[in-house]
Amino acid sequence: MERRKKEHELERQIKEREEEKDKVEEKDGKTREDHRPNANRGRKRRWDIKATNDSTLSSKDTTNSDNNRQLKKKSRWQVQDEVDEATIKTRAKREYLKDIPIIDGIPLTEANLDLLLPSSFKKLEVPSTYEPKFSKPADKSEIKVQTDIDAYVMPESNSLANTNLKYGNPQAIHEVPGLRDLQFFKESDLKVFGKLIETKNIKTSDLSPEDAKERRCMKLILRVKNGAPSTRKVALRTLTDNARSFGPSMIFNIILPLMLDKTLEDQERHLLVKVIGRVLFKLNDSVRPYTSKILVVIMPLLIDENLYTRLEGQEIISNLAKASGLSSMISTLRPDIDHSDDYVRNLVARTLAVTTSSLGIQSMLPFLKAVCNSQKSELARHTGVKTIQQIAIIMGSSILPHLNGLVNCIARRVKDESLHVRTLTANCIGSLAIASAPYGYESFESIVEPLWQGLTKHRGKALASFIRAFGNLIPLMDEEYGAYYTKEVFQILKREFN
Repeated sequence: MERRKKEHELERQIKEREEEKDKVEEKDGKTREDHRPNANRGRKRRWDIKATNDSTLSSKDTTNSDNNRQLKKKSRWQVQDEVDEATIKTRAKREYLKDIPIIDGIPLTEANLDLLLPSSFKKLEVPSTYEPKFSKPADKSEIKVQTDIDAYVMPESNSLANTNLKYGNPQAIHEVPGLRDLQFFKESDLKVFGKLIETKNIKTSDLSPEDAKERRCMKLILRVKNGAPSTRKVALRTLTDNARSFGPSMIFNIILPLMLDKTLEDQERHLLVKVIGRVLFKLNDSVRPYTSKILVVIMPLLIDENLYTRLEGQEIISNLAKASGLSSMISTLRPDIDHSDDYVRNLVARTLAVTTSSLGIQSMLPFLKAVCNSQKSELARHTGVKTIQQIAIIMGSSILPHLNGLVNCIARRVKDESLHVRTLTANCIGSLAIASAPYGYESFESIVEPLWQGLTKHRGKALASFIRAFGNLIPLMDEEYGAYYTKEVFQILKREFN
């Protein structure tokens, strides 16, 4: 009971203290409101400004206290003037520092130089005879231009712009009868098909038979290249059926410039390659005069990054070889077999390999043997070995009936005087072994000993080629020979890794 009484007593005292504090706070609040300026005015408005109490104001000023007690604020025009002055000073400072060198962020002014350099340094006066190097413009009146230099000269005007001026708007092609359903027409097409726009208002009966035939051929090729799929099929069939009447000259004079166009897309090139393939079947041996021109356009496709593009190039060259014949292909490619540019020789080797796969290895073996054993040119031997390597890659196991002949062509090149030819020969032997695996070791027996001698004598990239060749030959050997050469090759590998 006593405890409860004490608790009630404490609660009562705490309440009394809180009430006393509330009363004191209320009194303090009232006194603050009474001492506040303009307290008798009620609610303060936003345009009311705090007044200043000055005991020295005169009686006249006190009557207009509301106006005189307002604080003076800066107008925005005064702020703008201050900003403009600061900007002008900054610009002036930049102009001053413009011609002064700056090193590590420090402008080399007179004051900074005095701080950086010892007092013993003195500034020298500029000589009166000194003239700045670039104060006067260079006198080019006496410069003589040599015009007899054999160098590249910029063309006078853009050929594409001249084409547009000659034939007009490219979109006018849709006004030509029979070409209104084209999906697109590029400005680069004007070079070849601009004649259609030029003669769009001339009737076919008013043209000569040759011009009418050319215009019809252009329309068919353009519909194949830029037309819708439905019209493309009809145009391709019509062009193939009438290929002999148009002739190779007319067809290839239109298609080959299109193939050389840099803006040609993959789909357009695919369609033009299809046209060439279909036309070659119809023209047969009449394409012989154009073999060189066709190869110039098609050969770069053999080294394209896209697999399908390479296959298209191989198909066209194969059809061309069948149409023109082996003698025409060899006579066309013969001048470039010993070309100084490795790019050209690589294309020739690949083209010869495709021709061999099309016409048969047996018919090409005499020519390949003569090229590989050429005494006049090291580059010709290199091209011959490269051709045999590409034949093995393209034909695969089909080389087995002619493996002896191919190996005999390159047998002497293992000890060739040129390192590049020896290295390529080792790579060629490896490719032949891969193509003929797991058969054909009897054909390689004659070159195993020279190949082993080269393996022990070479270093670097050439050694890698010989090791690769042996690595591909060992699976063709029987167990005894395979185990022996494997052990020997591994010793060389250990030496190289160490």
